Amino acid sequence: MFLRIVADSFGRRPRHKLLTGAALALGMGVVTAALSVSLDVGDRLAKEFRSLGANLVVTPQADSLPLEIGGVDYRPVNSGAYLPEADLPKLKTIFWHNNIVAFAPILETQAKATTAAMANLPDTSAWLPIKVIGTWADHKLRLSDGTSDFQTGIEKTNPWWRVQGRWFSDGAMECVVGIKFAQKHGEIGQSLDPGSQLFLYTMAGGMGPMLNVVGVLDTGGPEDDALFVPLNIAQKLADRPGQYRKLYVSALTKPEDAFAKRDPKTFSPAEYDRWFCTPYISSIAFQIQQQLPGTDVRVIRRVAEGEGQILTRVRMLLWLVTGAALLAAVLAVGASSAASVIERRTEIGLMKALGAGSGTVGFLLAAEQLLLAFVGGGAGYAIGIVLARLLGERIFGAAPEPSLIVFFVIIALAAGVTILGSAFPLRRASQYEPAPILRGE
Repeated sequence: MFLRIVADSFGRRPRHKLLTGAALALGMGVVTAALSVSLDVGDRLAKEFRSLGANLVVTPQADSLPLEIGGVDYRPVNSGAYLPEADLPKLKTIFWHNNIVAFAPILETQAKATTAAMANLPDTSAWLPIKVIGTWADHKLRLSDGTSDFQTGIEKTNPWWRVQGRWFSDGAMECVVGIKFAQKHGEIGQSLDPGSQLFLYTMAGGMGPMLNVVGVLDTGGPEDDALFVPLNIAQKLADRPGQYRKLYVSALTKPEDAFAKRDPKTFSPAEYDRWFCTPYISSIAFQIQQQLPGTDVRVIRRVAEGEGQILTRVRMLLWLVTGAALLAAVLAVGASSAASVIERRTEIGLMKALGAGSGTVGFLLAAEQLLLAFVGGGAGYAIGIVLARLLGERIFGAAPEPSLIVFFVIIALAAGVTILGSAFPLRRASQYEPAPILRGE
C-alpha cells in the first residue's frame, strides 16, 4: 500500500516533479562532468606537461660541488666523473618504470668545425670552436629483459625543440647544428643548411669525423650555439667510450603535497611504503638512484613545481564548479519542495485526520523525493557523460571513460541533495495540524 501511495503521488502534480527533476539532472550533469574530468585530468595534464622537458637530471655522485641557479646546472662540463652507458636499461626496472616516459644521456666536449669547402685550406681561422653535445635522438634501447625495446632520446625528452629538417639517425655520421652557430658560419661565407657537410677537428687540431648536416635546431637557449651529434661520436671525440656525463629523465609524476616534501628518513614503515608506492617526483628520483649506483638524482624544480601548481589550480577550479552545482541543486530542490508542500496542505491534513502520524507523513514525502532523486540523478549522469566527453575532447584531445564509481557517487549525491533541500519543507509538513487545515484556515 505504501509503495502504491508513493507511485500515485509521484504521478500527480507533474509540473513540480518535472521542475525538481530538471534541477537535479542539470546539477548532477555538471557534477558528473566535473568529477569525470577531475579523475582523468591528472594523467592528461601529466602527459601534456612532458612537452615542458625533463623533470629529473642524473649526474655522477663523485662530481664537483653542485652549482644550480633557478633549476639550471652551471657545473663545468668536463669536471668530475662519468657514468656507464651500459647501466641505462636499469631505469626501466624501477617500481615506477611505466612512468619513465623518456631519458637521454648527454656527453659534452669541445671541438672545431668547418665546412667541406674550407676543410683543405691552410687558413684555420675558418675553424670555429663549438660545444659538441652527444646524445640519443630517437634511440632504440634493448631493455634488461633482453626481449623488449624502449624508444627514447632527446626528441622525446625535449619535444618543444624545433628542428628545421630532422634529427640525426641513431649511429649515423650525421649532426644537427644550433641556429646561432649556423648563422656564424653564414657570416664567414660558409652556409650550414640541411644537406651540407661539416668537418670536426679536436681542439689540438687533430682530424675528426665528417658529418652530414640534417637539421638546424632552434631552442631559444644556449643549445643554439652547439652542435648535436650521436652519442658514440661525442664519446670518440672526448675519448670516453661507453660513458656519458649527464642524464635527463622525463617522468609522469603526482604533484608533491606536504607529506611528499618530508624527509623520507623520518617516515615510519607504513609511511615509507605509502611514499615509495606513490609516483611522487622524490620517490621516483630515489628509486633511480638505487638502480644507478654512484649517481646523484636531482629534481628540476622549476618544471616539477610548475606542473604541480597548474594541476592543483585546475582541480581546485573543478571542485569549485562541483560545489556551485550542488548548491544550486539544493536551492532548486528546496524551493520546489516547499511549493509542493504548500499545495498539498489539504492532502497532508486529511492523512493526519485519518490517523497518519507525523513520522509517517514525513517518511512518505521523503520517499517521493528520493524516488525523484534516483530518476534525476540517473538523467544527470547521462547528461554529464556527454558534457565530459565534449570537455575532454576540446581541452585534452581525448574523452574520459565512463566510470561506474562516478555513477554511484552521483546517485548518492542526488539523494543527499534532495534530502538536504527538502529537509525544512518536510519538517514543516510533519508539523501541520489537521483541524485548522480541514476548516480551511
